[in-house]
Amino acid sequence: AASKLEISMPAVVEVEVGGTARIECNFYLPENASYSYVDWFYVDRSNRQVRLYHATADGVLEDETDYKKRLFLGEDKALSISAVTTQDARTFVCQVGAGSYGVGENSTELSVYKVPEKPEIEPNLRGISVRSKSVSEIARCVSRNSFPSPNITWHKNRQQLHAQENEVTVQSTLTRESSGLYTVSSTLYAPVTREDLHSLYHCTVHYWLRGQRHALESQQVNVKIFYPTEHLKLQVVSSSAPVKEGDNVTLVCEADGNSPPVFSFFKKNLNEWQDVSSLAESDSGVLNLHDVKKSSAGTYKCQSLDLEDMSQLEEAVDLVVNYIEGVHVEMEPSSTLQEGDSVTLSCDAQSPVDLEYQWRDEKGTKLVDGRQLFLSNLTFETSNTFSCKVMAPSVPGLEQSKKVSVAVEGKPRPGRAERPLPVPRSPPVLTVSLPAGKPRIVAISSPLYVRQDEVVNLTCKAIAFPRPTLQWSINGTAHEYVDNQHIASNLTVRVSRDLLRAGAMCRVSNKLGVSEKHIQLLDQKSTAESQGVIIVAIIVAILVVAVLGAVIYFLHKKGKIPCGRAGKQDITKPEARKDKIVVEVKSDKLSEEAGLLQGANGEKRAAADQ
Repeated sequence: AASKLEISMPAVVEVEVGGTARIECNFYLPENASYSYVDWFYVDRSNRQVRLYHATADGVLEDETDYKKRLFLGEDKALSISAVTTQDARTFVCQVGAGSYGVGENSTELSVYKVPEKPEIEPNLRGISVRSKSVSEIARCVSRNSFPSPNITWHKNRQQLHAQENEVTVQSTLTRESSGLYTVSSTLYAPVTREDLHSLYHCTVHYWLRGQRHALESQQVNVKIFYPTEHLKLQVVSSSAPVKEGDNVTLVCEADGNSPPVFSFFKKNLNEWQDVSSLAESDSGVLNLHDVKKSSAGTYKCQSLDLEDMSQLEEAVDLVVNYIEGVHVEMEPSSTLQEGDSVTLSCDAQSPVDLEYQWRDEKGTKLVDGRQLFLSNLTFETSNTFSCKVMAPSVPGLEQSKKVSVAVEGKPRPGRAERPLPVPRSPPVLTVSLPAGKPRIVAISSPLYVRQDEVVNLTCKAIAFPRPTLQWSINGTAHEYVDNQHIASNLTVRVSRDLLRAGAMCRVSNKLGVSEKHIQLLDQKSTAESQGVIIVAIIVAILVVAVLGAVIYFLHKKGKIPCGRAGKQDITKPEARKDKIVVEVKSDKLSEEAGLLQGANGEKRAAADQ
């Protein structure tokens, strides 16, 4: 037990705005003593104590104050204050009366706090020039709703900035809102250089809580920095290198200034510069050249203009466009070719780079490498289209082709089977020998299975030079197709009895001769009937053979036909007919079928006689 009245209270109680503060008042009395009352006071701005509660053993009396309805006195005589505001940051006093032991009191400082909101930063949106003679505003930082008032620091690339005369300057303002909370704003002023183009700035708000320092950082921001162009670069960008005709080429002009200057493009034409800026993308420093030609080559110049001080810079580049032109083929001799002649095809072209040559046929098959193609012992089938392909090995994709047709006149004569074209093993000479026979019908639709009154297409295809005419022996709707020395005709007709019996004739002729071929038409119905008769005859023949074999086997079992080691029997038939049964099938007439059966029976009797 205490020897005298003692009162114990915390020196400081911290509570956040809007929270509930609880202030304890612990008192100790001598043994067998009791308190007579407990009073709670707060100290106002005039340093005067204002009573809040008067508690005795008989009850509790709450005084009329601004705290009414926000106070609560616990059984342990602890004072609770709800919905704490910034005005509650003051001293509260607990006073205890203990009769003859006198009166004692103690106090607690109520500390109210509010964590500030995350600071907001606004960079200078206008931008700053490195040429500015005054220290420019970099950014402004604001932190709202804090208690007590915090302070703000500035950082550049994570390094804290400190105020320096004529260098870094910070201006701060503190505003107390009607809620009692504080808003603090800070503005940073600092010089800039070209290197600050990518610098990042942020601000930090610092505040105290429960005896410890805390901090909140804003986001990082970048500030526009303007500086003049010192260097200019012009380069050629192409989908392929080296550049060739047909490519899309882009000339890119780059300046190291900010903001970008105004670009202009020029092309040197003799001793003058021609403005080609109309081909450039607006304010981008990019000049697009589509499907470049030989004439696109030359010297190009990019010019930059700084609108701040009107200074100019220039840079030039040479555009080289590789090309192949003047591809031509010469034929020796150049006169009309006859069968048996020989001809040499020579290919040539111009280009600033080395070229290679290759000959191909109309199907694209490679024939020979080199400038020349030699054809000997020409025949009408030699008439064809050949292609000279010119390539530039040092420029991938640069190539051109030139086609030439070789026409050979030939006299009509019987055709013969075609042979494959011999291809020489070593370039650059190719020798071609082909069979003769012109004009020649190479394909017809014969035989053709049809039905009477059916509409069908008759086809006839021929090869000839000079260009022939193709005629049909019957009337119908004809469609003619011509491809080089090939001519084809499709004739649409309705099948009549006369056409079915006589067929059709295709006739091809030119000044050198005539060729004809007959198209045979077969009745599908008659063919089907004939095939049925043949099948029946084959079945009958198989049955006859089976019966004949059974009879011979039966006679052998009865001993009528001795064989093997038991005895020998001469066969009177000719040697060539031993062990053979000849069956002849003819399906076109019933009388022949009857003869077939009689012959088979006669053969059977002869075997039995033996």
